[in-house]
Amino acid sequence: MNSQPKKSNKTLILLLVVFVLPVAVAKLVLSFDLYQGGATNKGALMSPDINYSTLAMPNPKPHSWQMLYLLPEICEQSCQDRLYVLHQGYIALGKDRDRVIPIILIDRNSDINTLKKLGVTFQQVPVNQALAALLTQQQLVIVDPLGSLIMQYNKVTGRDANIAQGKAMIADLRKMLKLSRVG
Repeated sequence: MNSQPKKSNKTLILLLVVFVLPVAVAKLVLSFDLYQGGATNKGALMSPDINYSTLAMPNPKPHSWQMLYLLPEICEQSCQDRLYVLHQGYIALGKDRDRVIPIILIDRNSDINTLKKLGVTFQQVPVNQALAALLTQQQLVIVDPLGSLIMQYNKVTGRDANIAQGKAMIADLRKMLKLSRVG
């Protein structure tokens, strides 16, 4: 009795498992939203359609990156901490400092005396109602050279939290400056 050995399908099954199983698992993970995409930015991205032109405000410094802060009516300790972070962040940019301009937005009720008291000499620009309505929570905002509001950093309480947020803002700004072909 001479019988031939049965051909094994082990090789075929093994190949299918090695090549098809990872694709099937990836499809399941993506379809059930189990994957959380990695983001390296620390600030909150703003809507891409918000820019100076949609807010009916002229760009105060076209072709330059900008760090914006709307000075409130009463500049309490948290506001003073934000101004300090803005100033120190600007200094921390080092060689990229000439590409970025910090701007203090002023409306008719802003506490300008605090700027004089703190010795903050950033450019002061009058703000229109549309931009003032957008920045009611003392956010710091990064604006690209084309005038689009890119990223915001919401108000935090405490000097240490403001300093940590300032470091995060500088890290994000350095990444954008490194990747930017404009400004």
